[in-house]
Amino acid sequence: MRLARISHILALCLLAVAPAAHAAEPYPSKPVRWIVPYAAGGGSDFLARTVGQGLTTRLGQAVVIDNKPGGNTAIGASETARSAPDGYTMLSADNGTLVFNPALYQKLSYDPVKDLAPVTLMGRFPMILVAGPALKANDVKGFLEAAKSSGRGLDYGSAGAGSPHHLAMELLKVKTGVNLVHVPYRGAAPALADVAGGQIPAMMVDLAAGAGFIQGGKVRALAVANPTRLPQLPDVPTFAELGYKGVEAAALVGIVVPAATPQPVIDTLNRQLVATIKDPAIRQKLVDFGIEPVGNSPAEYRDLLQAERTRWHKLIKDLNIKLD
Repeated sequence: MRLARISHILALCLLAVAPAAHAAEPYPSKPVRWIVPYAAGGGSDFLARTVGQGLTTRLGQAVVIDNKPGGNTAIGASETARSAPDGYTMLSADNGTLVFNPALYQKLSYDPVKDLAPVTLMGRFPMILVAGPALKANDVKGFLEAAKSSGRGLDYGSAGAGSPHHLAMELLKVKTGVNLVHVPYRGAAPALADVAGGQIPAMMVDLAAGAGFIQGGKVRALAVANPTRLPQLPDVPTFAELGYKGVEAAALVGIVVPAATPQPVIDTLNRQLVATIKDPAIRQKLVDFGIEPVGNSPAEYRDLLQAERTRWHKLIKDLNIKLD
């Protein structure tokens, strides 16, 4: 009886220790799911798949890309926010997800501040003002004159209402005082095709989406909404060079995880993501595609997002832009 009692006590001790040993299992110990809130084939998808390949090697676990488009990125963001905060679900989030949506929608299925924790900003997609054959102007001055001379305002395309492309043009409208009329599309590609085809005079586009059209002469790059000229377009001036300060806009794509994710796990993800982004081969792939690689700390990314919210929420409120 005594031996049986001792054996029973030992068995209970082993059962108590087992969960603790399991909980102490080093991260990561299984595949990581990477949600991309856009369809396959776009710039955000390319960024995720390129970085994901290198991240797989560094983590020693498979990184599985899961495209969840829809709801102006809210579907993917909501699913991430509801996921277990264990570091095995992360989200590609742009400034639409984390900055614009809370100001554009009265009701949102997630809270970007309370529900999601920043890990790192992966890259920037600087915006470029491009014109097609429907607009005869070859520079920003001519573009603005055409807008001023139009009684109803000059039409412009965008990748969709609430997209960085849309709000970049609204920023230009505020900074220059000209009348521009928004014509939203479902994605940058169809909008750009119509600019090249002459159906729409102009739009703001990121280099990743527009490089082929610009290099092929189908659209003309008039100015870049960036603090400095882009190395891929050295002859295209910045808006600041032309006297229009403050016309700076880019799609900012980073990684976020559920808010309650432990800090050591976030730090591990950050360290491996930044190392992957800074790998020379991967970095060159991103640059060639038209992405400006970044890779910063969670605190730096958090501060940037707060500054962006202050800047863009004022613009959205002043222009009374609502999507619901």
